[in-house]
Amino acid sequence: MGATATCQPKVKGVPDASAQPTTDADRATPGPLADHTTLRMGGPAERIVAAGSADELVRAVRTAAEPVLILAGGSNVVIGDAGFPGTVVLVRSRGMRVIAEDSSSVTVRVDAGEPWDDLVAATVANDWSGLECLSGIPGSTGATPIQNVGAYGQEVAETITGVEVYDRVEGTRQVIPAADCGFAYRGSIFKYVDRWVVLSVDFRLTRSPLSGPVRYAELARALNVEVGDQVPLADARAAVLRLRAGKGMVLDAKDPDTRSVGSFFTNPVLDRATYEQLLERSAELGDPPAWPGADGLVKVSAAWLIDKAGFAKGHPGEGGVAISSKHTLALTNRSGTAHTDDLLTLARTIRDQVEARFGVTLHPEPVLINCTL
Repeated sequence: MGATATCQPKVKGVPDASAQPTTDADRATPGPLADHTTLRMGGPAERIVAAGSADELVRAVRTAAEPVLILAGGSNVVIGDAGFPGTVVLVRSRGMRVIAEDSSSVTVRVDAGEPWDDLVAATVANDWSGLECLSGIPGSTGATPIQNVGAYGQEVAETITGVEVYDRVEGTRQVIPAADCGFAYRGSIFKYVDRWVVLSVDFRLTRSPLSGPVRYAELARALNVEVGDQVPLADARAAVLRLRAGKGMVLDAKDPDTRSVGSFFTNPVLDRATYEQLLERSAELGDPPAWPGADGLVKVSAAWLIDKAGFAKGHPGEGGVAISSKHTLALTNRSGTAHTDDLLTLARTIRDQVEARFGVTLHPEPVLINCTL
């Protein structure tokens, strides 16, 4: 579908898709899933197969017996200790190519297995604005529309124009326009329904050496600018990477705080009545950080709720898990040998205490596989 990579302009900093080696998608072996998640948790899979191209990915999904789990970077998934009783397809397709351009913008199609931060680095190197504030996020490009990945005032929904998928119901490949993707806060039509397998993602980016207007106050302070100012793309990327590293949100094998899925809970979005009740229950603590949204909804800081409910940075759980020493929202496999059940026990304790104290229910951001919260 679409032009081949050999007919498209080469993108600085990202390998041409046509140059990527493929793997044998027909060769499946059992194995541990902890090796394929940033948490370093998860039991065994009956079968694991790697797909090095979109065609291989489609073939692997078509021929695998049910159930099937699609796994790429493994950075936003929690897999149960029992593992997965079926076929796990590892997405290893790589590459990015320009599919449309004009004087002010460029549209790129990115294979699902392309590491996300490699893509962001390439867009910055090419003076393409739109993804710079999403620097340092682990995982693959194909996962970004599923979660509508966002950070520091940017979301991928702002630049995605379409998502190429394999439709498991119809048995066809198609491009779903962004308007039909159901993008919402950390969600989309792809998140909870396993009908579609993401093959590639199209992004329309602005030709500019400057970032979009800085929207996030913490990032503006780090850049020593005002909210609404624009800065060189490289400066925005560097500042985001520093902020994320300071919170243990950039993968580092030597830092146990990075054995996590990043933020474990989403910031709750409350209606006005629930928000007013929260203000009453937290009056002696001061107002929680909050951001007004559409239709009178208010997004509230989950990190603040967790901290004020009695869970400080570094709070330990059983079995070698703990809240990150750098960021209250991250739950970590501190020991490197902890089990998923230990992590979920800590998560339940936090959720239940926040609800008891503030009347607000926290919801997990990662996808839970063969386990429940």
